[in-house]
Amino acid sequence: MGKMTGRLLAGIEAGGTKFVCGVGTGPDDVVREEFPTTTPEETLGRVSEFLRRFEVESLGIGCFGPVDLKRGRITSTPKVAWRGVEVVRMLREATRIERIAFDTDVNAAAFGEYRWGAGRGMETFLYLTVGTGIGGGAMVNGRLLHGLTHTEMGHIRMPHDWKRDPYAGDCFAHGDCFEGLASGHAMEMRWGVKAENLADGHPAWELETHYLGMGIASLICALSPEKVIVGGGVMKRAGFEAVRAAVRAAVNGYLEIPEIVPPKLGGNAGVLGAIALAGE
Repeated sequence: MGKMTGRLLAGIEAGGTKFVCGVGTGPDDVVREEFPTTTPEETLGRVSEFLRRFEVESLGIGCFGPVDLKRGRITSTPKVAWRGVEVVRMLREATRIERIAFDTDVNAAAFGEYRWGAGRGMETFLYLTVGTGIGGGAMVNGRLLHGLTHTEMGHIRMPHDWKRDPYAGDCFAHGDCFEGLASGHAMEMRWGVKAENLADGHPAWELETHYLGMGIASLICALSPEKVIVGGGVMKRAGFEAVRAAVRAAVNGYLEIPEIVPPKLGGNAGVLGAIALAGE
């Protein structure tokens, strides 16, 4: 693609492992760049360098958290160096972009799927990602769900059968919450092998499917979504048919179960959602 001109929309998927930057208007015309998440100064410096290459009208940021949505900053993240980092202020000062939208990374991804992906036409749906960590965003009656702060779906508490699974969980705040038992990092800590390298028939997957079924069933009961979109590398390996069966078992006929589907935007949901936020 040649040099983009005119007043453009920019989006940043600010993840705990990597940052993805994009400039454009939608899935078919995005200039994209990504790099590892290091120190705040180095990482946001690289973001600023990317943004200054373009004439950006407005910027959307989907950020790992927890975050303070009103002040545009990161709060109690386990990434200690990033605690208290005022992402919006730092980027505004470095780029002189005044119009900046700020939300969680998973809400941004949900918004991208709403605009261009598997959530199109849905008023109320859930987006969940199961990778290194677990996070979720939701559209409710056509609006992203916010409240006192924002949702933290990866930190709902889980029934934990200690006899079946003696692993204590690896969440720094809660131990055996959903993320602490079922994230990719939890699987690696429990089994001593990265989730991506576990064989298909390994007992890890039966346990993982059980936890995903319980977690998704709890969120269905709480939010009554029309559809559940689940992304992330762990979910690809766990398999949608197995997880759907686990959700049905957990709900046990009490409620109608919505479709459970992969994201249509794949790994670009976050950065495209951030661009969509910029357009708002």
